Amino acid sequence: MSVHDHPEEDGPEALTLADERKASHRRCALTREQGLPELMVRFVLSPGGIVVPDLDARLPGRGIWLSARRDVIEQARAKGVFSRAARAQVVVPEDLLSQVEAGLARRMIEVVGLARRAGQAVSGFVKAREWVTQRKAGVVVHAQDGSQEELERLLSGRRDTPVVDTLTSEDLAKVFGRERVVNVALAVGGLASRLCCENKRFTGVAQVRLPGSPDLSGGRV
Repeated sequence: MSVHDHPEEDGPEALTLADERKASHRRCALTREQGLPELMVRFVLSPGGIVVPDLDARLPGRGIWLSARRDVIEQARAKGVFSRAARAQVVVPEDLLSQVEAGLARRMIEVVGLARRAGQAVSGFVKAREWVTQRKAGVVVHAQDGSQEELERLLSGRRDTPVVDTLTSEDLAKVFGRERVVNVALAVGGLASRLCCENKRFTGVAQVRLPGSPDLSGGRV
């Protein structure tokens, strides 16, 4: 059984993959609210009828779209939304939320890695601070286990700079091949914007945010 075998409810969340790519918004299968696809999560069915997260939104078949929120995915699982949207009995893994959360975290790390290889990222307080003061930083990545005081100093005078604070120093260290990395800056551009979107999805699903940390849109929570 595949998603192709089961028509879904009418609406942007029930389009074929080709049609989905033409639409600018998707409708959440639970709340029925429309949203930008980059801030939602697409699910498809495997040949065995198992619900699978499609975080790239590239897998073939009809997609089931949900808002990137933990409570929405939990309710969709509990209320049989996946079966109703697919109009068939489906298998929803118990660890579906964990799959989405882990997948989004990997995607964030991959984006930072892409930026580093493209010469669009620097690490270390001094270099990151230089990019922030020169307005070259499209987003600052500050390790979750870093110092809030250090983040305050990094953003001094430029507190409107978007901040991602959900990756660990170990995550960042692996990207840059160092023992520990706390501060990273990504250049203004597509990769910085992509990281911000992935972080919004991740924080919505994982429901994590450090108290007092800057919001992605600038300013303080």
